Amino acid sequence: MQQRTLGRGLTVSAIGLGCMGMSEFYGAGDEAESIATIHRALDLGVTFLDTADMYGVGRNEELVGRAIKGKWDGIVLATKFGNMRGADGAFLGVNGRPEYVRAACEASLRRLGVETIDLYYQHRVDPNTPIEETVGAMAELVRQGKVRHLGLSEAAPETIRRAHKTHPITALQTEYSLWSRDVEQAVLPTVRELGIGFVAYSPLGRGFLTGQIKRIEDLAPDDYRRNNPRFQGENFQRNLDLVTAVETMAREKSCTPAQLALAWVLARGQDIVPIPGTKRRKYLEENLGALNVTLNQEDQARLDKILPPGAAAGERYAAPQMQALNK
Repeated sequence: MQQRTLGRGLTVSAIGLGCMGMSEFYGAGDEAESIATIHRALDLGVTFLDTADMYGVGRNEELVGRAIKGKWDGIVLATKFGNMRGADGAFLGVNGRPEYVRAACEASLRRLGVETIDLYYQHRVDPNTPIEETVGAMAELVRQGKVRHLGLSEAAPETIRRAHKTHPITALQTEYSLWSRDVEQAVLPTVRELGIGFVAYSPLGRGFLTGQIKRIEDLAPDDYRRNNPRFQGENFQRNLDLVTAVETMAREKSCTPAQLALAWVLARGQDIVPIPGTKRRKYLEENLGALNVTLNQEDQARLDKILPPGAAAGERYAAPQMQALNK
């Protein structure tokens, strides 16, 4: 397995595994298959596992904890705090207050069954709490040995700078794919200037770039993507046309559309680590095949022409969620 380094010293597999969909959002889960997928990932050299306390209202951390029990050597475990949810799953807002940071960390450690979290992210920036206070509390967790490295998610360049002055930030996690390229304008240049690694979530465009979704009916009735602007109305067809061009190129490259899309993210820089999510072993193995896809400059230029920045139709989240980004 190829390795990449985030920030100033966190070495991880070149592709990680996003575990969110194993517990929520993408239709019904299968715990046995999800745990088998995590075990298969570890067998294949994937060391970087990503979860969050809000996924499944804590259930995803518990699932990951069960999967890695007794297998801790070499695993880099990342989780997140900040998006509060009630016991019924209701979203209660974003919280970055120091006392909440401490309580959330203790709860995550307990659910994961570990003594230390390798990479602890603030999931969304709390506009009502200075970033210095939040990161200051996170830094105290490092000093206590409960956390090794700090991260932010969907933070704006100025927030990243202020956070990094408070305590070194190892990684920024933000959406990045062929159809979500906003970060190229200011966020990527900022983290590169500061020596912060970049973790790309939804590198397959929430599955759209795999070519497996042809109709909205292909999604389960309770799949949250049915309410995502890019999967609705005219946007769906416009985005489907873009993916058709990706599929054509993938056939020419003798790879799948998913592998081509991941290879593109990997080619954007050695400081970028994509974390495609899946709850099935067959898709995990397909995704890892992207490491064998080589894109030359001509290939990259062709993909840039197919999906230039801003090409995807629709916002990447519904309006309420968009308001929490780039803060």
